[in-house]
Amino acid sequence: MKDAPSSRNRDASAVRDQVLSFMKDHARPAAKRVARPAAPFPTEQVPSFADLPEHRQIMAQAAAGDQLGIDNPFFRSHAGAAGATTVVDGRELVNFASYDYLGMNRHPEVLAASKKAIDRYGISASASRLVAGERPIHGELEAKLASFYGVEAAIVFVSGYLTNVTAIGTLLGPEDLIIHDEFIHNSALTGAKLSGAHRRFFRHNDAEDLERVLRSVAGRHRRTLVLVEGVYSMDGDVADLRRLIELRARYGFWLMVDDAHALGVIGGTGRGTAEYHGCNPRDVDIWMGTLSKTTASCGGYVAGNEALVTLLKGHAGGFVYSVGLAPALAAAAWTSLDLIDREPERVTRMRANGRLFFDLARARGLDTGVSVGCSVIPVIVGDSMRAAQLCNDLLEAGINVMPIIHPAVPEGQARLRFFITAEHTPEQIEFAVSRTAEKLEALIARNFGVGSVDIEAVLRRMAAES
Repeated sequence: MKDAPSSRNRDASAVRDQVLSFMKDHARPAAKRVARPAAPFPTEQVPSFADLPEHRQIMAQAAAGDQLGIDNPFFRSHAGAAGATTVVDGRELVNFASYDYLGMNRHPEVLAASKKAIDRYGISASASRLVAGERPIHGELEAKLASFYGVEAAIVFVSGYLTNVTAIGTLLGPEDLIIHDEFIHNSALTGAKLSGAHRRFFRHNDAEDLERVLRSVAGRHRRTLVLVEGVYSMDGDVADLRRLIELRARYGFWLMVDDAHALGVIGGTGRGTAEYHGCNPRDVDIWMGTLSKTTASCGGYVAGNEALVTLLKGHAGGFVYSVGLAPALAAAAWTSLDLIDREPERVTRMRANGRLFFDLARARGLDTGVSVGCSVIPVIVGDSMRAAQLCNDLLEAGINVMPIIHPAVPEGQARLRFFITAEHTPEQIEFAVSRTAEKLEALIARNFGVGSVDIEAVLRRMAAES
């Protein structure tokens, strides 16, 4: 007598029968197959970019400007290299809207170095430096930057904005804390957000408030980074580096200084915030900056100790997965740094021009905020529409300077931001301050600004048009 089949054999037999049945069914001619109705596919309306609140805000500002008869002051096209003067719509203007603090953008040695690099390397590095984009000029520039700062090493990136985003995102994560000045640059703020780290801010350039925050979070996070700017890009004041270094020694955080508007500008030889305060640059963990200001190029850098740079070169996505800095731009930056040492009078002249503008502006009653009177000097107007119109009035008078309005600064803090260079003449500075004071007084007398706009009517018109 045969044994009864085991449960395992029964299961295998059932599976085999199911497979055979499936194969037979799908081997039949198509006409004999049983058609099954398709399930309905859900559909949703594609969202419109025009309905996004950010787009509506831009359009509301434009509509308010139209109601007041204000031409859009942004995206003006310049016909050539912009320095102390520029050409817009065929008119030569005195220019206070470009970063070229030391006049390197048209320096013959900088131009020659860039052209030589193009002849040797072509226009592009053509690959990530990690694979095939490395060129000798990259290492030479990084060594120059490290030497300039007095630290061990440096790394350069293709974008200043990207430098903050990728460096912060590489070094910190959800277990960490970032404490930043409330007026920190958008690139650093974006890097902090994308890192996933916890975020706190302290009152602008207020070391006592920073210490209050540090005490409140002590021991709660794996790592802590404090983010400041050397010279603040909107206000033109200088970070209290000595006090920050003292707090670093006490609370054990990483200190990161964005020196974009300080390099070549402050300090006895233009070496930035550390030299300005007489501090040891190695007491700052991360020096960050851009190559588009004093060095008349494009890109960004991080300088610090060897371990930091090695880490970023191996793990920073904005370096590993991004094309190398264009060789011509690297050559321009290297040459500009070299010229700062060989032509120190440029730094001296730029600072004298900044002081002249600052003193004249204060004498005319213009509000320069907390600026120390170097490369960045704001004239605070308060009202965004008034700032935009003042910009246009000055353009008509022969002066190119740009407004900074909400949301770049809080409403009520709108301003014109003057960039001062070594190439400006005293006459150009006197002319600019005089015309700015006159035009602003006229706008105030007319009560020109947001307060004179019927915002509800603007919004109703926008709703009707949409």
